[in-house]
Amino acid sequence: MGNNPSNTIPERSLNRDCITLSRHVLQELKSFSPDAQDLSSLMNRIALAGKLISRRLSRAGLLEGVLGFTGEVNVQGESVKKLDIYANQVFISVFEQSGLVCRLASEEMEKPYYIPENCPIGRYTLVYDPIDGSSNVDINLNVGSIFAVRRQQGDDLKEEATDLLQDGYQQLAAGYILYGPSTMLVYTIGTGVHSFILDPSLGEFILAQENIQIPEHGPIYSVNEGNFWQWDESIREYVRYVHSVDGYVSRYSGALVGDIHRILMQGGVFLYPGTQKQPNGKLRLLYESAPLGWLIEQAGGKVSNGRENLLRVVPDHLHARTPLIIGSKRDVELVESFIKKG
Repeated sequence: MGNNPSNTIPERSLNRDCITLSRHVLQELKSFSPDAQDLSSLMNRIALAGKLISRRLSRAGLLEGVLGFTGEVNVQGESVKKLDIYANQVFISVFEQSGLVCRLASEEMEKPYYIPENCPIGRYTLVYDPIDGSSNVDINLNVGSIFAVRRQQGDDLKEEATDLLQDGYQQLAAGYILYGPSTMLVYTIGTGVHSFILDPSLGEFILAQENIQIPEHGPIYSVNEGNFWQWDESIREYVRYVHSVDGYVSRYSGALVGDIHRILMQGGVFLYPGTQKQPNGKLRLLYESAPLGWLIEQAGGKVSNGRENLLRVVPDHLHARTPLIIGSKRDVELVESFIKKG
């Protein structure tokens, strides 16, 4: 073969230097034990769901029945988008035949989806938000999926799923998939935070960056200031402070995954405090806040509900909500200092 012209990009191949997601998980665990193989397979299935959703999103404006609302309301009291239903079903379909998980719990379903044929061997539960920020889809902005894997405990799994009501440190894996200019998967299994980019030509998530560290302090504050007069005075005081000090910039998209990814890479703080109408905030503890909180902490950041470490909070029901303050350690502590003074 001749040399490539200088203005062409050589094709990538799956060589020894090209680390896929499943290979990376096994390397991180330094084991080929059954548990390590399970976790690698679970991440592979999550990646497959991400590929299917990414493909659907890339064609959303070209296919009928993809965009818009269904006319239904989910268990959270929120209007359901057609893509919410599609993405939720993708995760179910991908894991139904896997033999890996006994249940899937999603913010789109009132109760966990139970897979009895998997339960004798599949001792895991996947908790997830299939499409976060789905209101952005119709205007072609970033959206994402959030996920966490938890180990099942006990045998009374079908009815109450009370074994899921544990703190965030009980998660075995957590992360998100960001559907943007490229599709990116970011995950942790308790050994740091690592990012992968989907290479469409290979059909694989390829390692982009290992051991990501969030800056100790960053310039960004991300919060919906439209709720300003609904917040507690201490949060308003914090926002007045960043308005008055040089060096802060406001970035808020309305898509949690995109906003958190920016904070992870550039530093700063994301806030979704409680309001007068919703004192516990809007975000779900199991499906959104705990997975993202553990990931940010693994990257050297901090997560709080304003009173304590959010990862130590035990939900009292599957769809429990929580205020969220997350990001660079110094920036989260600054917000907490205003709350303590208040």
